[in-house]
Amino acid sequence: MSGSGGIIGVALGLAFPPLVASVSGIPVVVSPRSPVVAFLIVVLTGIVFGVYPARRAALLDPVEALRAE
Repeated sequence: MSGSGGIIGVALGLAFPPLVASVSGIPVVVSPRSPVVAFLIVVLTGIVFGVYPARRAALLDPVEALRAE
């Protein structure tokens, strides 16, 4: 899910600078490395905040987890 969101974000991030440049008249340059770095950050964030808590929860004993609730 974070990968698809990252792809959409990178696509929008690459689509808007030409529009801004045409409206404002100021040239906008996007470094080729920027979309790659942005995508990697999105994917790593998704892994850390998605997989890590799910793994911790999967390792719990179901009876003890329900008792603590």
